[in-house]
Amino acid sequence: MALAALPLAVTAQSRLTVENHLPFDRKSEIVETPAAPVTEKFGESFIITDSEGNEVEWQVTHDGKLIFPADVRANSTTTYNIIKGVAAKKTPKVYGRQFPERKDDMAWENDRSAYRAYGPALEKSGERAFGYDLWTKCVDTLVLEQRFFDHNHRNLSFHKDHGNGMDVYSVGPTLGGGTAALLNDNGEIVYPYCYRDYEILDNGPLRFTVSLTYNPVTVNADTAVVEKRLISLDRGSWLNKTVVSYDGLTTKRTVAPGIVVHRQNPAAYIFSESGKAMSYADLTDNSDCGNGVMFVGVVVPQGSAMSYQPLAERAGDAVGHILAKALIAPGEDFLYYWGSGWSKGGMPDQLEWQATLERFRDALASPLSVRFE
Repeated sequence: MALAALPLAVTAQSRLTVENHLPFDRKSEIVETPAAPVTEKFGESFIITDSEGNEVEWQVTHDGKLIFPADVRANSTTTYNIIKGVAAKKTPKVYGRQFPERKDDMAWENDRSAYRAYGPALEKSGERAFGYDLWTKCVDTLVLEQRFFDHNHRNLSFHKDHGNGMDVYSVGPTLGGGTAALLNDNGEIVYPYCYRDYEILDNGPLRFTVSLTYNPVTVNADTAVVEKRLISLDRGSWLNKTVVSYDGLTTKRTVAPGIVVHRQNPAAYIFSESGKAMSYADLTDNSDCGNGVMFVGVVVPQGSAMSYQPLAERAGDAVGHILAKALIAPGEDFLYYWGSGWSKGGMPDQLEWQATLERFRDALASPLSVRFE
């Protein structure tokens, strides 16, 4: 007698084959593929496993991508299996929200670093803080909620390290740690202030995404230029992916991601020969207190003209910016990456930081390809 066929739910299985075309290993790198073919076959409940049967965490993003971390050796492929089932819950490694209890800060983090963009309440207060703020971390767990709570309710300042990092980066009226800005006809920075509106699109466990909209600014003849930013941060990444666009532009304009340069380390910047990666070693506020070094970086996949531009007037300890200048036309998007590491949080020195940026640039040019079968 022939055996009855097993139910489809037991036998149905597909594969995700991930291929690396580069001569170096890609470890725990977040890859993405259209989610629709997977969800059409398995619905919203499925399990991804590696070749040894270990479950791999996944997420479907707001724009319909299936993302998961992949390990692929140099010039090789790795296969992952998909079966119907209920995935085990994992501890999120990315997180963010608006913190109205701290002047509408939009703050987010992953297992490497934490960041914030200043909000409407801060702008109303008159405080002049324009660019991205960078927070150090030396743990891979989520810390934002505890830091804000301790700062606001327990008299434990987040400007001091209580065991997991701190806020010791100085922004003020500068571009801070990687903010992009338009330049006017004189080559001067048109500083964005605080975001006006926001929408969180993804909030873990592997990717955080937020959309920010800014108030209109004047750039020469264009008197109502509205900036929009789409920022996403993945688990394990040192850098935020950011897409910037400007409504109200009527002509091509120079856009420039920038990193503030402080007087404590005025020449500690590196530009890649390709014009695609730049870094700066920031000695932090109160550097004599043993706060370590913060490494700040920008990667521009399309390439840019990188240079140092001094401030017309010193702002606190800030003396200038390093800028990655590129052109943006009306209706175009500008894609770049920015982020930070810390000498006490897994990034030993600036040479390794610059090498990390260069490898990231190479990986962007040759992304891990994913095939669903």
